Amino acid sequence: MNTSNRFYGYNVGHFQKDLVAGLIVGIVAIPLAMAFAIASGVRPEYGIYTTIIAGILVSLLGGSKYQIAGPTGAFVPILFGVVMQYGYENLLIAGFMAGIILILLGVFKLGRFIKFIPRPVTIGFTAGIAVIIFSGQIANFLGLRNIEKHEEFHLNMREIIMNLETINIYSVMTACISLAIVILTPKFFPKIPGALLGLSVSSVVAIFFFPNQVATIGSTFGSIPSQLPSFQFPDITWETIVMLFPAACVIAMLGGIESLLSALVADGMTNGKHNSNKELVGQGVANIATTLFGGIPATGAIARTATNIKNGAVSPMSGIIHGLVVLLVLLLLAPYASHIPLASMAPILMFVAWNMSERKEFAHVLKTKTADSAVLLVTFLLTVFTDLTTAVGIGLLLAVIVFVKKMSAALIISKVLPDPSDKQVKPEIVEKGSNCPQISIYTIEGSLFFGSTEVFEKSIENILQSKPKVLLLRMSKVSFIDTSGEAMLLNIVKQFKEQNRTILISGIQQQPKELLWKTGLHREIGEKYFFEHTGDAINYSLAQLETKKCIGCKQFAFNECSKLSQQTVKTNQKETKLLMT
Repeated sequence: MNTSNRFYGYNVGHFQKDLVAGLIVGIVAIPLAMAFAIASGVRPEYGIYTTIIAGILVSLLGGSKYQIAGPTGAFVPILFGVVMQYGYENLLIAGFMAGIILILLGVFKLGRFIKFIPRPVTIGFTAGIAVIIFSGQIANFLGLRNIEKHEEFHLNMREIIMNLETINIYSVMTACISLAIVILTPKFFPKIPGALLGLSVSSVVAIFFFPNQVATIGSTFGSIPSQLPSFQFPDITWETIVMLFPAACVIAMLGGIESLLSALVADGMTNGKHNSNKELVGQGVANIATTLFGGIPATGAIARTATNIKNGAVSPMSGIIHGLVVLLVLLLLAPYASHIPLASMAPILMFVAWNMSERKEFAHVLKTKTADSAVLLVTFLLTVFTDLTTAVGIGLLLAVIVFVKKMSAALIISKVLPDPSDKQVKPEIVEKGSNCPQISIYTIEGSLFFGSTEVFEKSIENILQSKPKVLLLRMSKVSFIDTSGEAMLLNIVKQFKEQNRTILISGIQQQPKELLWKTGLHREIGEKYFFEHTGDAINYSLAQLETKKCIGCKQFAFNECSKLSQQTVKTNQKETKLLMT
């Protein structure tokens, strides 16, 4: 997908639709941009700068036609932590580095791997972020004073409890008005942005009915300049890069996840298809440019992207218009923003946190009472009480351990005489596991990898003790082998060769076959001992054995097994169905 064909067939009618959508999304984005910036521990205008620059560049360079980019709630705890620990200037450098990482992910086509993060991990840290955002606005909602901000969740909660006596009734009234309008507007006036209406009405009420009684943007941060800042390249040193690299990786990871999730939502709403790698490159360029003008890191905003589509957007032009609308507001109306109460903005962020909490999915995973529930809870709690880097790292580690355990348990090695699916073999003989002293046939189902080698080894020990002259491994249901599984198989082959015994393999799939050929194990086994069908392998083994009598099978002789295998091959030729593979 390139920029030119995203505008293929574009006409005046399309522009009119994009103009309407861009105007609406631009208006919606203004209060959110300032609110997210304040929650991240920086001045409100930095969120405005981000919305303008990132909004325009992602629309021009990204991989989705409808993506709206800007500051988002998901970034709040990460950016706040960086600001608290390293300061605003280093936040710009971390954002710059994150942009480079995103570009590299896109250039090397790694976008699809970001989607492989397990759902319990994603739900866990998203819910944790929502708790942090919501709790972070309690002080502004209540109008508390003397609040010292901390990185740790429990210390911030302690600050709120210790300063509850400073509650400001006027702030509470302002916040309640804003909250009521934000909640009720979508029900009664769905075409009007609830956040903007709530912010406007509650601000007017506070200004006219109890002036100078609540904290405002101006009283807390000073006036907002009505212009973009000048270009400034950050002062980057090697020590700074090393120090901020972990933070940059987390910003890039979360930015990539959010942008691709937003693009997927847009695809679902429009039956379209985005380009994941191009989207990452666009997000990377936008984050680099944003930090050069004082903005904070940005990503795709799911709610604003959905709003863009619902209001009729047909091309990336709507995203460009949305950025220009915010720019005009900055140039023309910035002085008035200083009068906005912080209590008016708190309910907006609380409402955003409630919507992004994924509470239904959270409860659904918990109800399963499986290992996924544990992964979810651990990721959630670590996000809230430590930091996102630790939470995602440990969450992913737990998810991998759970996956390996499930996959290892899925490995099944069963003995057959000669094929349990064949109607002519009496089931009780197979179930009793009757032994044949000359040939043993085993079906392997599942993946032979590092997590299942123990199960495989225990099963093979029993096989080795029976010391059959021929061991036939039916591997048509083995879809994957890694080098650990290959090493275990090699060990078995060597033991059999030392005892002058033979291993045959039938029905091997493409991936295991390629690995065995690359490692040379096929030569160790012997290429002539690989068969497409089990019947062919049985016939070969019968021809090699000195006697046709199969004492262990009691009711069966090897010549009967031979008849069964030949009959199966004939059935395959007639009905294209081979029962013994």
